[in-house]
Amino acid sequence: MRIVFMGTAELSCASLEKLVGGGVGSVVAVVTQPDKPKGRDLHLTPSPVKVLAGRLKLPVLQPLKARDENFIGQVRELRPDLMVVVAYGQILPQRLLDVPSYGCLNIHTSLLPKYRGAAPIQWAIAEGEPETGVTIMKMDAGLDTGPVLALRRTPILATDDSQTLHDRLAQLGADLLAETIPLYVAGKIPPQPQPATSSTYAAKITKEDGRIDWHWPAAKIWNRLRAFTPWPGAFTFLPGDPKPQLLKIWKAEVLDKTAPAGRVFSADKTGIVVGCGQAALRILELQREGGKRLRVDPFLAGCPLPPGTEFLG
Repeated sequence: MRIVFMGTAELSCASLEKLVGGGVGSVVAVVTQPDKPKGRDLHLTPSPVKVLAGRLKLPVLQPLKARDENFIGQVRELRPDLMVVVAYGQILPQRLLDVPSYGCLNIHTSLLPKYRGAAPIQWAIAEGEPETGVTIMKMDAGLDTGPVLALRRTPILATDDSQTLHDRLAQLGADLLAETIPLYVAGKIPPQPQPATSSTYAAKITKEDGRIDWHWPAAKIWNRLRAFTPWPGAFTFLPGDPKPQLLKIWKAEVLDKTAPAGRVFSADKTGIVVGCGQAALRILELQREGGKRLRVDPFLAGCPLPPGTEFLG
């Protein structure tokens, strides 16, 4: 099996390593997004997949657009039997999907057709789903609409945030991919169309998604806090002069208590209790703008929050 692998994000790396070391086939090229400027100095930085491909001594292609005819010609010259796509970052045209004799397989980190789109991990947590998983599908030109080859489920734990769930799904998808490819190529797994109903969309995360509305129920705020950790973080604002100060909340728990929404009920070494639209939130770990991430006790030593302090949305 001659395999072309397409991926960019950290999520892709476990699958690439599995393909190289798993005896499924030979990865003849890795396709990833162009290096991007990052940091204050805007240095061009390679994607995690490019870094891994270099370590594995695999040839790398970095087209600006996957629909570029010169790039598609390069892929044809590689004579791939199969393409595997994991978190690449562009929708692929049908003329590229048609190049490999066995088509293109994609790992998507949700139980399709739920949470199609860019951020399925975060929105599954934010929406309070009890479970999620990975889907391997045969790609078509739509957005995560191709027929399904395999699914694997995992519970969303109370201790999960988007990073821990990301890491678990990355490995789950890599393992399922290695199991699925030989069966698919042998004709033992017929692709099944996705259900026409029950699809949902997981939009790309923006910084504003992390803003807390204290009129929401505490359980919704807690879910969004976990969903948007580590990025963009769940945040609110402390009253301040000359302007309010951003306050990022890293860890909290739901508390069965009634208090005015957004108002501090109590603040001591056990936590900062803030009222919500329903129940309350006990904040356990937080960070002022420009400060360090701290547990409650050292935070309050430098920033007392007397009862009645009102957080700003």
